[in-house]
Amino acid sequence: MNKAELIEAVVKATNLSKKDATNAVNATFTTIKKATKKPDGVSIVGFGSFNTVKRKARKGRNPQTGEQITIKASKGVKFRAGKAFKETL
Repeated sequence: MNKAELIEAVVKATNLSKKDATNAVNATFTTIKKATKKPDGVSIVGFGSFNTVKRKARKGRNPQTGEQITIKASKGVKFRAGKAFKETL
């Protein structure tokens, strides 16, 4: 499912206009992005949680040349499915 399909599903489930559903989905994504930057992350009971993770710098290899390279430290987002969500799978 992509974003457009998600918006259509929200329209059908809520009887909102497409414009209102688009605004709701965009607002939800924006809020999750902003809140994930905070130390507590985002936790939605019954769905899951989004948290920021820090990855240390590490050694790797260039697959084309085999040369050893250093991969920079970076940040990423980790999603952990909640119990109720896992049970639906």
